[in-house]
Amino acid sequence: MNRQEFEALQQRAKANLERLENPSKPVVIVSMDSASMMHGSTAVKLALEKEVASRGLDVIIRKTGGIGLTYLEPVVDVVMSGKPRVSYGPIRPEMVPEFVRRVVAGAEVANEWAIGNFSDHPVDGVPSLWSLPFFEYQQRIVLKNAGYVDPDNIEEYIARGGYQAMVKALFELGPVETIEQVKRSGIRGRGGAGFPAGRKWESARAEKRTPKYMICNAHEGEPNVFKDRRILESDPHAVIEGLILGGFGIGTPYGMIYIGAEYPVAVERTLRAIEQAREYGFLGQNILGSGFTFDITPRWGGGAYVCGESSALMYSIEGKRGMPRTKPPRSVEAGLWMLPTSLNNVETLSNMAQIVINGGDWYAAIGTEGSKGTKVFSLAGMTNRVGLIELPMGSTLRRLVVDAGGGVREGRQLKGVATGGPSGGIVPTQFLDMPVDIESLDKIGGTLGSGGFIVLDDTVCMVDLSRYFMHFNRIQSCGKCVPCRIGTRAMLDILDRIATGEGREGDVELLEDTGHKVIDTALCGLGQTAPLPTLSTIRYFRNEYDAHIREKHCLTGRCEIRADAPVLAEA
Repeated sequence: MNRQEFEALQQRAKANLERLENPSKPVVIVSMDSASMMHGSTAVKLALEKEVASRGLDVIIRKTGGIGLTYLEPVVDVVMSGKPRVSYGPIRPEMVPEFVRRVVAGAEVANEWAIGNFSDHPVDGVPSLWSLPFFEYQQRIVLKNAGYVDPDNIEEYIARGGYQAMVKALFELGPVETIEQVKRSGIRGRGGAGFPAGRKWESARAEKRTPKYMICNAHEGEPNVFKDRRILESDPHAVIEGLILGGFGIGTPYGMIYIGAEYPVAVERTLRAIEQAREYGFLGQNILGSGFTFDITPRWGGGAYVCGESSALMYSIEGKRGMPRTKPPRSVEAGLWMLPTSLNNVETLSNMAQIVINGGDWYAAIGTEGSKGTKVFSLAGMTNRVGLIELPMGSTLRRLVVDAGGGVREGRQLKGVATGGPSGGIVPTQFLDMPVDIESLDKIGGTLGSGGFIVLDDTVCMVDLSRYFMHFNRIQSCGKCVPCRIGTRAMLDILDRIATGEGREGDVELLEDTGHKVIDTALCGLGQTAPLPTLSTIRYFRNEYDAHIREKHCLTGRCEIRADAPVLAEA
């Protein structure tokens, strides 16, 4: 395929997608990512196909990735001729016969099941989806195609502008200007470290040694964090296009994507997308006749959280035990097989096509001075609206947790938010109106991390929560460096005895001292952040630690205090 043939393909793909979005016959769309499938969307889709066939209806049934409404899955959308698309949910398999009779065959709007419509105003009593609190403040760049395209259909991605950035880079910008646009955008890594992506690409390009490698880190191993997995499940071609742009920029034909094997839906869709990109000539030799050659090799992770760290990930690819190494040298100097390597997160790469198409200045105008663009949050925990939410950097915690997330369930009070996954800080409600970006969270003991935010209500014991996170970090420690191997074990032992009523005066101070030593001396990011949940809960919820130690009492009743635990005299 050459550039002219690509433009013809793009026009054909747009026409095909237009026929699905403005159809002459009913189109039924089932959300199919791992969350919706877990809630039964596969069974719903099968039931829809069976019911439509039994009635002899002329209906198109298709799938897309999830639009982010995890709390309402399974979501089923219907597009009728001359009407906007309407989302319904949750739709269960047993509801399908009535749903088809009323909504699909009868062209009725079932308001009791309707979530919202895809226009900008109410239609038939159904509000605009974009006016709902969950979507009202979102600015969707990474999630632009989520819920719109079939992740297994490359032409639907092309129809919505996919691979146009690749064409622009190959035939108009060239590698240096492509990197310049990424630098001007100000985008920082979305995997947790927050290093400027443009500088990383520029440094890798400047390295003279070859071969070089362009790697996507899709190893998302934190509990309650799912944004990278859902991006790959809903829009894998955006990640592939980002990898191509990165490979072109740094000057390498070698790309890799490292995915956790425990995410089979993401793995399957990524592999299919790579195969399709090769089939259409976007991967391989002499892409579109440009002279640029690039291909992607998939590699699997075995579930070790530490393999999300760059050097541990690369050791794993090499077939070695996944453990970090001392830096410098950095990966751009000596990465995979000690050769120049640029490692980028799924979300980071998903932004790249939009940055190249719209320009770095466009992206830099979004967000804050130090944190540009948007951030995808996986909101979980004790909230009314679990799901994926993409907000401009600098949006307040209140906007994310209360406005979009709906706060905590009725009868409960919001207590705090665990930010950045199991290695992040716990932010109390007094900071609800602070901006959420890399710098602001760091100042108060939280972390933006990979964007996994867990909402906590007043039933949560902060000692128990700290103990849970420390247990995770201890068992995930690779054991290579003493501070992490011994320090996390020591901190967990102290937390165990506090939680069971055996805490002693001085234990809190010992936790703080040990935690700071681990942060200062651990080899990699896992150890350097593992104490943060404990230190932040001590900082903001010290009274709960004191109650466990001095009164042998858990203020929430979650901890099992030993009946024979001695009560200490008040200090």
